[in-house]
Amino acid sequence: MTSGYKTLISVLVVSALAAPAGWYFWPKSVPLAQQYEVESIEQRDLTQTVSANGTLNPVVLVSVGTQVSGVVRGIHADFNDHVEKDQVLLELDPSLLNAKLRQSEASLASASASVALARANEKRTRQLVKQDYMTSQELDTAVQALQSAMAQLAVAGAQSESDRVNLSYTVIRSPVSGVVVSREVDVGQTVAASFQTPTLFKIAQDLTLMQIDSSFAEADIGLIRVGQRAEFTVDAYPGSQFSGVVRQIRLNPTTQSNVVTYNVVIDVNNADGRLLPGMTAYVNVTTAELKSILCVPNTALRFRPARDVAMQPDSKRQRPHGEGMRGTVYLLGGKGLISASLILGASDGVYTQVLSGELKAGAQVVIDTKNAEGKSGRAPSIRIR
Repeated sequence: MTSGYKTLISVLVVSALAAPAGWYFWPKSVPLAQQYEVESIEQRDLTQTVSANGTLNPVVLVSVGTQVSGVVRGIHADFNDHVEKDQVLLELDPSLLNAKLRQSEASLASASASVALARANEKRTRQLVKQDYMTSQELDTAVQALQSAMAQLAVAGAQSESDRVNLSYTVIRSPVSGVVVSREVDVGQTVAASFQTPTLFKIAQDLTLMQIDSSFAEADIGLIRVGQRAEFTVDAYPGSQFSGVVRQIRLNPTTQSNVVTYNVVIDVNNADGRLLPGMTAYVNVTTAELKSILCVPNTALRFRPARDVAMQPDSKRQRPHGEGMRGTVYLLGGKGLISASLILGASDGVYTQVLSGELKAGAQVVIDTKNAEGKSGRAPSIRIR
């Protein structure tokens, strides 16, 4: 057998083996319905929420301070104590202020004696002037001395009153009825009120009514309105859900790392006392509750065909007009995919409201591609609250 003949036999054998493999890997024409996963646009109820974290606080939290300095001599209230208005909370050592009050009272007595002497001199001088024993100028001097003594008496009286008031400040009383949530001092500690008022206690006026101070991003703040319903959870009660109402959207923004947030205050009923000050609240504010509206799956809005996928032009379909966010979905056509533009509204993270567009209920939109076994090529969608 010649070498040329052997070569010919080898070529024929390789060709015979390669033919079935080539037929297997040769691209086949697969119907579009078998290439893509679709879902219908339907009428459904939709609830839109925006989320943020916040902190539970008493509605009224009073910081009790002192206007005078001194050493703490006695404490009559502690953490969690229920106190009444004007109840004694703390006493400072009054020794120095007592001494100062006695000094000012002595000065007051001296000024009073000076006034009595000046008044007697003025009276005597006036009588002598009538008898021509003294001149009018000497009378004027006596009158001026009396007025000066009376002014000194007024100054001494004001100083005495000031020292008496300062002495009363050594007894710290509660300005409101409530619960002591913080005590900042101990017996023997010196408090100084020279530059600013030191805080001794913090009293929550009513823990049955609380509020959440939450920070919402500027992208969400436009959806929030006073009176909207809010649902929240706390780590202390993982199986419980609590509710509240938006009371205030504060106009003072906070900027951290170029992120702008706004404080939204939410009123909370805490009649059972389960919620405590300082707890972290995970808040969802309901911004829209819509019934029986046309909705499109968000997976359809996120779907984008590959660059080599055939697209079928549709000259009859027009772009919708109206205010709202624009989105594009794809439908199955006879020779390829057809794009359709929509005006979108509220969204709950899974479905989005269709405000306008030519698509009607029942229209099949593409949400993903299928693999060779006809299964979806995407991972299961998991919604995390």
